[in-house]
Amino acid sequence: MFPLTPETRPAARQGLAVGFATGLYGLSFGALAVAAGLNVWQAVALSALLFSGGSQFALIGVLASGGSGAAAVAASTLLGLRNGFYGVQMARVLRPRGVTRAVAAQLTIDESTAVALAQAEPAQQRVGFWATGWSVYVFWNAMTLAGALLGNALGDPKAWGLDAAASGAFMALLWPRLASRAARRIAVGAAAVALLATPWVPPGVPILLAALVAVLAGARPNWVAGREAAALQERRP
Repeated sequence: MFPLTPETRPAARQGLAVGFATGLYGLSFGALAVAAGLNVWQAVALSALLFSGGSQFALIGVLASGGSGAAAVAASTLLGLRNGFYGVQMARVLRPRGVTRAVAAQLTIDESTAVALAQAEPAQQRVGFWATGWSVYVFWNAMTLAGALLGNALGDPKAWGLDAAASGAFMALLWPRLASRAARRIAVGAAAVALLATPWVPPGVPILLAALVAVLAGARPNWVAGREAAALQERRP
């Protein structure tokens, strides 16, 4: 999986660095999962099996705010659907078979996909994917365990700012993906819908409504692209 050569070593180093940085967010997830009512081993199992940071934060966020299990699973599933689209693209790069295919599916997340696609050559893409995927998996699960144990020892994570750390981590993952004007408009629209709905609907439903905004925008990509192209045309002298 890691055919390291002078050409592929930079991709491996980049993957390890991303994995370490991303894994640190697992500390806040573990603490918040325990605060939401999960025990240590449930939090660890969630990271090991679900292994999708945004989906995991959505699930425990809904549970912590009093939402139902169905709403928590629905919110988590909607956010996790993106990994399926990543998988279609990464299958062309990795061409995995047998057990390797199942492992690759588990490791197909935002970070492993981003590092892989940032590389120029197929060999570099494969090394970038596996180095990132495995390093994120190891660090994320180790930090989840540490955070869960720490959460039990410290009590309320809000007293230590770990609830804000989760939101900050989520925003840090989201911000680099808002590179285009269209993406920023969709994000603002989704946030507005969620804020307006929060006082009136059960916990978890605002997340589903916000996701629906993105789904509707994705169903009309030509309209979104057309609006952005028109805005660029207006700015030209």
